[in-house]
Amino acid sequence: MKNVLVLMHDDSGQEARYQAALDLCRALEGHLTCLDVTILPVMAGDYAMMGGEAVLLAAEEEREQANRARMEPRLQEEGLPYSWTDVTGELGPALKDAAGLVDVIVVNRQLDDVHYPDMLGLAGEVLVKSGTPVLAVPQDAKGFNAAGHAMVAWDGSRESDAALRAAVPLLKLAERVTILEIDDGSIRVPAIEAAEYLSRHDIRPVVCRRSARS
Repeated sequence: MKNVLVLMHDDSGQEARYQAALDLCRALEGHLTCLDVTILPVMAGDYAMMGGEAVLLAAEEEREQANRARMEPRLQEEGLPYSWTDVTGELGPALKDAAGLVDVIVVNRQLDDVHYPDMLGLAGEVLVKSGTPVLAVPQDAKGFNAAGHAMVAWDGSRESDAALRAAVPLLKLAERVTILEIDDGSIRVPAIEAAEYLSRHDIRPVVCRRSARS
């Protein structure tokens, strides 16, 4: 896990994404790819026919150009290996298209003060459609502590298998790992087997089991 992709867009969650991505790159000794997306405006009716869409797109392009001019010098001061790509489109498809050789994508969990962009929907869309691990941080996050306490939600599914394998490089950095199993009677692979898998990577998790009926 060396290649970190972070969404760069001038919104209230960008600083949290940026700081978390920096911390993640430092912890992994990785490379940071900044994807600055100029969002295509969604227009309907007479305003679009009168050229309003072009006006809004021009304003969005100008805003993102200023965003890069503001953020890239800060990034250069960090001394991390990075690349910067500018694209125009919708956030979800843009991140999916950029995820080919990426190990983890940094987005927001949601934005608390605005409904657009819809970061909650974006996080789910990118996770499902890209097949790449996602780090979704709160809007007010100040960074990411890779050496903290990691919790794995385990349901024994093939999806949890894949998520666990993908997360191994991060779990190796954590000071402690807890696997939380919620047993609703359909567990295919018990959490103890997940713990045994991690132990072969020198990770010693604690397993906690809870019944879905409790």
